[in-house]
Amino acid sequence: MTDQPQTQPQGHTVIQSYLKTLDSSPGVYRMLDSESRVLYVGKARNLRARVSNYARPAGHSARISRMIANTVSMMFLTTKTETEALLLEQNLIKQLKPKYNVLLRDDKSFPNILVTTDHGFPQIKKHRGAKKEKGAYYGPFASAGAVNRTLNQLQRVFLLRDCSNAMFESRTRPCLQHQIKRCSAPCVGKISPEEYRQTVTDAQRFLGGKTTDIQARLASEMNAASEEMEFERAAALRDRIKALTQVQTAQGINPKGVSEADVIALHMQDGQACVQVFFIRANQNWGNKDYYPRVGADVDAAEVLEAFIGQFYDQRDPPPQLILSNQIENPDLMADALSGKLGRKVELLVPQRGEKAELVDGALRNARESLARKMAETATQTKLLKGLADAFDLSGPPARIEVYDNSHIQGTNAVGAMVVAGPDGMMKNQYRKFNIRGDDLTPGDDFGMMKEVLQRRFKRLLKEDPDRTEGHWPDLLLIDGGAGQVSAVASIMREYGVEDIPMVGVAKGVDRDAGKEEFHRVGKRPMALRHNDPVLYFVQRMRDEAHRFAIGTHRAKRAKAVGATPLDDVPGVGAARKRALLAHFGSAKAVGRANLSDLKAVDGVSDALAETIYAYFHERG
Repeated sequence: MTDQPQTQPQGHTVIQSYLKTLDSSPGVYRMLDSESRVLYVGKARNLRARVSNYARPAGHSARISRMIANTVSMMFLTTKTETEALLLEQNLIKQLKPKYNVLLRDDKSFPNILVTTDHGFPQIKKHRGAKKEKGAYYGPFASAGAVNRTLNQLQRVFLLRDCSNAMFESRTRPCLQHQIKRCSAPCVGKISPEEYRQTVTDAQRFLGGKTTDIQARLASEMNAASEEMEFERAAALRDRIKALTQVQTAQGINPKGVSEADVIALHMQDGQACVQVFFIRANQNWGNKDYYPRVGADVDAAEVLEAFIGQFYDQRDPPPQLILSNQIENPDLMADALSGKLGRKVELLVPQRGEKAELVDGALRNARESLARKMAETATQTKLLKGLADAFDLSGPPARIEVYDNSHIQGTNAVGAMVVAGPDGMMKNQYRKFNIRGDDLTPGDDFGMMKEVLQRRFKRLLKEDPDRTEGHWPDLLLIDGGAGQVSAVASIMREYGVEDIPMVGVAKGVDRDAGKEEFHRVGKRPMALRHNDPVLYFVQRMRDEAHRFAIGTHRAKRAKAVGATPLDDVPGVGAARKRALLAHFGSAKAVGRANLSDLKAVDGVSDALAETIYAYFHERG
């Protein structure tokens, strides 16, 4: 009689075994599967009570029952308070992305408007990321587009400069911005420092919501200019008042009773969800953005909205008010957590009437319409992926398509680009760029460039996800090129032992016309698709997106190289000192010819650094 293999206990049995080691402390628990992957992260006011619920054999939703059945171990972290547990839970969800949690998938930082304070003539510009620069920050805005629109409108009203300090210092005559009435040209003395400071103050007051008194003052100045027969100045002031009115009109929603809040509305349908967020700052609408958190069919709205809020504000400060479409599971707990983060009271409101309810209705309408569009696009994308599988004899619709392209000019500033498509369309957060490093490549060697890109891509995949469990492995490769490129890629795949991933080369075909593409596969004859086949258009869009991304990356690299100077390689010379040296001497070549005493005379350059710069240029000769 042979021994039967021991099966690992899982489900209710293993969860029950943890109860004797738990007490009533608040904390966070993790449920793990047989491969130690985190299935679920949850918080509890009382860990023992919460885990005992999972130990029951019945009374769970289908989603929770599947999760329990797959659980083979658990991990626990106790906290001092339930608020700490809530914050830790949301942080772990974002890090670990568990299968059974509601997950916010798009969580980029938001842009702000920055009015600098480190210069006599402050600059107004878009800012994203850590607030390290000195100045006043206004935001967040929902998107770069919302910031750019507001900046364009503000420049028409207040005529503030947007050029860099280095550009400002080097001007000898007004730039195009002044000619099109977007800047008052302080760089060449077209406006006094006092007048410019007044316009900066006005811009900041506008961004702070003080618009009425600005318009009144401008109107008073216009009338005074008209009475003194300064008609050109009166006309300029009239144009500024008109532009200011257009700014307010373009913002659409400008609630009088809500000065600073985020309006958050959730709409759910057929197991999918859309959360719409409107940013209200200084009684002005600063844009809106939609999110599509990952949810299950049996998750209720309260759980989805609470998870969204916890993850959304994990790395950003909340406003004093969150105006919600419906109640969340633990509103008091969430309010405490967000208040602690902001350092002042944060309210969570679910209005039933009045202006706030109207704001929620508007956000809900946007959420419904956005989700309907998303579901229609997903249905179309599903059909296209199935058509792609049929056209190229794939085993099933690909969940991840990687498309590769190169860009260079006679081999210089060469870059490779990878774009990714899947069931939700183009996955822009998965795009990657590759700076071509190969010193032994012949300029313009597209085969060699593609080989380097694919080697680096699959070497990293094998290192970071050897078991192919993270969803980062492609189901199909699309290569810009014909039989030669496909053969080169196939040899790389053999080298790394990943020959099971299908690949297709997309060649321009006869006369290099769009619509006459030929498709090349390993060991098969070239093929074509019907001229009006939707799958052909789909492949063209993906190829064109890869081409666009590659060219954009190449241009950015080339622009950076154009702005490069020998000073970039001098130890201790950063951006600020580089600007100071160029402003003092006029060019990097002049810096290289300067004697030691001249270098020491530059503001911000110490004696030791001057000696380093002098030695760098003179020891090289």
